[in-house]
Amino acid sequence: MEITYINKTNQDMHAYEEFFQSIAKRTEKELKLAKDLEISITFVRSRTIHIINRDYRGIDRPTDVISFAIRDGLEAFIPDEEKDLGDLFINIDYARKQAREYGHSEKREMGFLFTHGLLHCLGYDHMNPDDEKKMFALQDRILDPIISRNEK
Repeated sequence: MEITYINKTNQDMHAYEEFFQSIAKRTEKELKLAKDLEISITFVRSRTIHIINRDYRGIDRPTDVISFAIRDGLEAFIPDEEKDLGDLFINIDYARKQAREYGHSEKREMGFLFTHGLLHCLGYDHMNPDDEKKMFALQDRILDPIISRNEK
């Protein structure tokens, strides 16, 4: 999977590139995806994601990750037809805060947010309990072998 990284923060985010690539490779293997898919990740702060959330989703508050899938809703991702999955915006402020709240490392939280957003771009959702159970189990199967929940 080709990942384009855009950093709109004042923090050095290069350390996550190899980590996210390992998650993408594990996702390709787990879901038997083609290796020529593309996705972009933009690292942002709370103020920026608040504006995006307000303007595009009508929710006037910051959040941790926002996914803009190329295909959404009834037009689910079709692996043989689409190569571009979409765009992810990851809020590094929330990642740090949530890592502390959940008692795991920032790296684990960033990996979770990337995996979560990636799965959204692949057509997974958690709008009902069955879909949530399926999506969160898949997130665990992808992420747990790469980084422990207990890593501090």
